[in-house]
Amino acid sequence: MRHFEEGMERGGRGGGRHGSGGGGRVFGHGGLRLVLLQLIADKPRHGYELIKEIGDRLGGSYSPSPGVIYPTLTLLEELGYTTMDESGGGRKLYTITDTGQAFLADNRAAADAMLARMQDAGAGSPGRPPQVVRAIENFKMAVRMRLASPLSDEQAHAFAQLLDQTTQSIERI
Repeated sequence: MRHFEEGMERGGRGGGRHGSGGGGRVFGHGGLRLVLLQLIADKPRHGYELIKEIGDRLGGSYSPSPGVIYPTLTLLEELGYTTMDESGGGRKLYTITDTGQAFLADNRAAADAMLARMQDAGAGSPGRPPQVVRAIENFKMAVRMRLASPLSDEQAHAFAQLLDQTTQSIERI
């Protein structure tokens, strides 16, 4: 799979968050800001709703992490493009401001192009159910996180055995 960012920069369709070429940003410079602003302009939303909406629009091939979404939402608020209201349970509801609407209008062509490319990317993998793509991304993240710390020989053998068993189980489906 190619990186979604590569597809966005080249005008093509993107793949998952991390393709065979390694990790990388999914949206080009400023792209996530425009997408978030448009989604908030469509309807005030909570951060987790924005994460889910982007994942859904991309057909499950990518779902932004809270570590990407929330700092961008903070930036949008600091720029005066959105406001944030605390609702029950500590949830934050983001609403677009007049300044945000003006910024979005000034960047309408770029925002529309970004949303159209997201739609194309979401339609680009009809044989891959979103729940399977999500599970694969979760699995890859868990493996990367576990391998971030050194493994003893015993742990490495157990880890490899588990991966081999999982592979064999998948092949039997």
